[in-house]
Amino acid sequence: MQDIKPIRVFLKVVEQSSFAAAARSLKMTPASVTRIVAKLEEDLGQQLLVRTTRQVALTSAGAIVAARLGPVVEDFDQVTAEITRAVWPDRGRLSINAPMSLGLRLMPSLIDKFRLAYPNISLDVTLTDRLVDIVEENCDLAIRISGPPKDKSTIWRKICEVPRKMIAAPSLFERMPRPTTPDDLDPAACMSYSSSGRTEVWKLEKAGLKRTVSAGSSIVSNNGDFLYAMARAGNGITILPDFIVNEGISSGEVETVLAEWSVPALWLTLFYPPYEVLPPLVATFTDFFEAHLREVAELNF
Repeated sequence: MQDIKPIRVFLKVVEQSSFAAAARSLKMTPASVTRIVAKLEEDLGQQLLVRTTRQVALTSAGAIVAARLGPVVEDFDQVTAEITRAVWPDRGRLSINAPMSLGLRLMPSLIDKFRLAYPNISLDVTLTDRLVDIVEENCDLAIRISGPPKDKSTIWRKICEVPRKMIAAPSLFERMPRPTTPDDLDPAACMSYSSSGRTEVWKLEKAGLKRTVSAGSSIVSNNGDFLYAMARAGNGITILPDFIVNEGISSGEVETVLAEWSVPALWLTLFYPPYEVLPPLVATFTDFFEAHLREVAELNF
């Protein structure tokens, strides 16, 4: 098979519209880039690029080569990555998605240790509070904090439960009565966590008693840290995971509301595309992730 490197170099020059910029991106010298493109033109018998002092432009032949071979190189890279994931447990590239609040607290230390243990594994880490379609977005695995999964198009693995608390700032109760039962909760003061914009339904339980409360629509957000900041500033009551609120409870910034009433825990779950067998590279990260969580006591899982 003809060496693919000259095509990569040519496509990078096209992408950057500059030999010098392409050389910097590829960590090569400008002279090497120029020589490789010139040899490609010689092999094809066509001029692919028009060089001027200010820019680089495609010839008609160059446009054809870029349009036809660009997707081929992308497909080649994707197939190579898939084969690597399917064969090697300790090398390749892994695409991971995690929720924003958990990701900012957990992922930096986890990735730091993971890279020390597996220096030949490269990572694409995205943090989003929306539920990504891991099949459509070509994601190897997604970390989720949610209720029990209902999606039948993916496979998932429950790692642990994530306890939650109802919290508010002490200053809030200088302006409104402190609730002593769920019936005292004013929906207008209850801030909703939702990724769809719909209001949240809170399910509370105490000694066999169960109550359901519809939170309000005045403040709805899909980010736990935002809701915590709003609660800390005295804007309302919200229900959030312990790993977000426990430090604030200890410092007195916020306090637990209706502490004798429990809130159902969420699940920390790993979601995968519908693999027939978990690829070795994905299994490597999964095992490391579980082991790391057992060591991180400050997250209160």
